[in-house]
Amino acid sequence: MGIEDLVGTYSILGTNQNDSGITYSGTLKLSLKNNQIIAKWLINKSQEQFGIGFYKNKVLVINFNYIGDENTTYYGTVVYKCLNKDILEGFWSEEFGDPNFLGSENCFRIKNSFVN
Repeated sequence: MGIEDLVGTYSILGTNQNDSGITYSGTLKLSLKNNQIIAKWLINKSQEQFGIGFYKNKVLVINFNYIGDENTTYYGTVVYKCLNKDILEGFWSEEFGDPNFLGSENCFRIKNSFVN
């Protein structure tokens, strides 16, 4: 599996970097630019996050950022194990998250279906 196999849109389900047990959902769009992964998340239909990453040996690492409710920019890193080109299993951490926990995020490719 190569980096180009990861390009596409995924449905995501994750947990935050704390012990609340609250889950989130959304989409992750992966594209390529200059052999780097460009990522864009839309979480809970409202929060956009952006990232740039790299891929090697079935591991995808993305450094991401987003603007929080108080107009502060937050930074973090997500690491995905690429189980195959359609399923990514990951964990993440951000700079102001609870250091006792990691967030989790699983991604499932959204396959386009066309009706003739």
